[in-house]
Amino acid sequence: MKTGLITSDTYKDHDTGPGHPEQIARVSVIIENLKKLNNKNILWKKPTIITDDIIKDVHDANYVDLVKNSFPNKGFSSLDGDTIISPGSKKATFDAAGSIIAAIDGIQNKEFKNAFCNVRPPGHHCNKNKAAGFCILNNIAIGAQYLLNKYKYRKIAIVDFDVHHGNGTQDIFYENENVLFISTHQYPYYPGTGSEQEKGKFNNIYNIPLPAGTNSEEYLNAFEFALKRLKEFKPEFVLISAGFDSHVKDPLAQFKLETEDFYKITKRILETSKKFCNGKVASILEGGYDLQALRDSTKRHLDALIEFN
Repeated sequence: MKTGLITSDTYKDHDTGPGHPEQIARVSVIIENLKKLNNKNILWKKPTIITDDIIKDVHDANYVDLVKNSFPNKGFSSLDGDTIISPGSKKATFDAAGSIIAAIDGIQNKEFKNAFCNVRPPGHHCNKNKAAGFCILNNIAIGAQYLLNKYKYRKIAIVDFDVHHGNGTQDIFYENENVLFISTHQYPYYPGTGSEQEKGKFNNIYNIPLPAGTNSEEYLNAFEFALKRLKEFKPEFVLISAGFDSHVKDPLAQFKLETEDFYKITKRILETSKKFCNGKVASILEGGYDLQALRDSTKRHLDALIEFN
């Protein structure tokens, strides 16, 4: 079976203004690279048009309505200090959330084995009722709740290897025994959360905070603890918040991972969880702000997904 690649041209219309790190080129460089490689094991697919009820299973209804009415008719506006929006941001935002739905449905319907959603804006800093850190809707959380509601899964694991803690995702599932949230991240650092003491109501939150300067060997050694927790949980479906800003070249953080590490991380997640979830894994782009590092690292992430088919 193939790997699904969910993307849409609407990401180009989410203009965040000159000099903003969460820029249009983040998705463009990945698409251009993958199209050039022309891998026959990738099945390209558009996002699903997402319905309000699916979004409101995760986000407060008032917040969803606020977001819908916040996009300007021209120029720029902001949902928080970092999260800039423009007229075209609306379609991109809802397509990003719809991409994880398309990925899940495609895997469930055996259209492809696993999937990567190459979309923006990212999502993991957004909680039930507040945009933050470039994130407007929490795409990965919407996917997890959709798996619980539509497909009646009881054990969903979210693995977040973005260099910043996925505070929004943690908040949303802090009291949900059906969702295990695992995060490796630089600490202390933005957004300031993610200590080992944050465990969730059902011991379903597992944070692995690591210091600035963490290198490949140190990270991969620490990641073994994440894999051990994953194995204990026995997930039926795995979602990945795939942030590539822990790369040594990234300007927004101070980890020292190399491109090849993202292949190793992805492969280890797949191998650890395959017995429980039969390879049902969907990942979505979060951070990553050096364009060359992002292009090369996502390619290696995809390589691991493709090889697993």
